[in-house]
Amino acid sequence: MTAEEMWDLYTQRAGLNHAEYEAWAFGDQTDELAALVAAGRKTATASAYPLYELEQEPLPQAGEYSVILDSEGRAVCVIRTDRVYVTPFREISEEHARREGEGDLSLSYWREVHERFFRQEMEAAGLTFDEDMPVVCEEFSCVYTLGQICN
Repeated sequence: MTAEEMWDLYTQRAGLNHAEYEAWAFGDQTDELAALVAAGRKTATASAYPLYELEQEPLPQAGEYSVILDSEGRAVCVIRTDRVYVTPFREISEEHARREGEGDLSLSYWREVHERFFRQEMEAAGLTFDEDMPVVCEEFSCVYTLGQICN
């Protein structure tokens, strides 16, 4: 199913007259992370703020909708962004790590996996990672999976 098809189904079933959404896939472990979102286990994500600046992209905003895609570009679910904040990597909370839904849900696991991922992303962009790097933290709710309104 395409992002557009899933979005149309969601807006019809939810009775929404809302035309704007983004469609995107997680950059690492795409299918596993999309499945965690659809299952309701993953309710947050984090991105390197310097990449938003470099690409002159606006930050996500509360109230925005996104269709989450798998590694083949197929729609998995629809999310609604509930909260966005920016904090240094070193200040990511245990709560945020738990909400990301990955591994053992611990902050130490989150830091290990995300430091490796952020180092790769930053290096690919010609930038350097450090623990003071600002991180965009996005909290969201899964509102639709195929055939089902989530909340």
